[in-house]
Amino acid sequence: MPPLRVLVVGASIAGPTAAYWFARAGAKVTVIERFPHLRTNGQNIDIRTVGVTVMRKMPGMEEAVRAKTIPLKCIAAVRSDGRPFGVISTTGNPDQQSLVSEFEIYRGDLSQILYDRTHAHPNITYIFGEQVASIQQHDQADGPVKVEFASGSPTMEFDLVVSCDGATSRTRAIGLGVGMRDYLEPTGTWAAFFSAKQDLLDGNNKMGKAYNAVGGRIIAAGPDPSGVSRVVLMKRYAQKDSSATQPFRDAMNQGGDALRQFVAQTYRGAGWKCDEVIKDMMEAEDFYASEIVHVKVPRLSKGRFVLVGDAGYAASTGTGTSLAMAGAYVLAGEVCKHKGDLAGALQGYEDVMRPLIDDMQKVPPLLPVFFTPQTAWGLWLRNMVFAFVCWSGILSLTQKFFSGAFAGTERYQLPQYEWQE
Repeated sequence: MPPLRVLVVGASIAGPTAAYWFARAGAKVTVIERFPHLRTNGQNIDIRTVGVTVMRKMPGMEEAVRAKTIPLKCIAAVRSDGRPFGVISTTGNPDQQSLVSEFEIYRGDLSQILYDRTHAHPNITYIFGEQVASIQQHDQADGPVKVEFASGSPTMEFDLVVSCDGATSRTRAIGLGVGMRDYLEPTGTWAAFFSAKQDLLDGNNKMGKAYNAVGGRIIAAGPDPSGVSRVVLMKRYAQKDSSATQPFRDAMNQGGDALRQFVAQTYRGAGWKCDEVIKDMMEAEDFYASEIVHVKVPRLSKGRFVLVGDAGYAASTGTGTSLAMAGAYVLAGEVCKHKGDLAGALQGYEDVMRPLIDDMQKVPPLLPVFFTPQTAWGLWLRNMVFAFVCWSGILSLTQKFFSGAFAGTERYQLPQYEWQE
């Protein structure tokens, strides 16, 4: 039987992870990425629960991640004058993490690690500056998928097309025959990410800082070994429907300068170091911003087209990276398990992932309100409560209440697969 021909769309985390496991299953993998090169910027992300499990199944992967983890030991919540009033620390146990993860790493660094582990594999080919223009599935279920590309690559046929290109995936819309925003569940939140030249952490490269302002605004800064501060500005509106973030999307459609101006207008005068940070944001070369959404599709596949990671099940609970790594592993594992039966493999993928997705997409009650209060009264009350739980030592119990986002690695069990190599 000839090797399975797999097209993976997207080269950030889910894509290279899928390529790794499909190659282990003996498939020939083509990975396309619409950007002209690997994107190595991005915010800090966590590897938790099933993500840790999958990472440890990849020889040498945990060591590579540890070599690039952010030297973050705690996050301090600060007042407008910069004085901390509560601190959340790591647990010291990577198998039972707190809000601060032992495997906290910048998205770009994790993407680079996964790319370095896959791009030289003889069964994996990367093509940058390319994206899908159309997907034509054969009338018969066992026929190949014809894919046309937008930037000059010749039309090709594949046995399976895997969409790993993010929550606002164009490929999902093409493959499922739906609109771009179909299956997006708004959270009424957006976030902007960039590097600030000034030191926001007072020389402490092991402590991050977070500051809240009224109107659901939060600014957080974390250390970077290069000496800059990595910054995230996140805004949550009181209402969750898509109209709340429409002005943000309008600014995004107008281009980078308009988007920066929109973010600056939202945060100007918010307190702490926001005004100084805005100046750095306007000049930051690595600035980007995105709306935060959940993706909830009725089914993860259609024919020989399948979704992995944020394209199929984006979450706002800090579990997206781990879900993406688990999905890539399970999909390739089910294909390896159901040799010659793609329909059975895709059903197996659905059966294994659906309980994980349903649980890890859950937003704990009151969590958004707690982290991003809208009113001055709500902010004062939240700060008092947070200061008390930090001072009293009951924070560990509070974190356990937050369920899936901080659960131990043994909470979810993934299948074991027999790989071809």
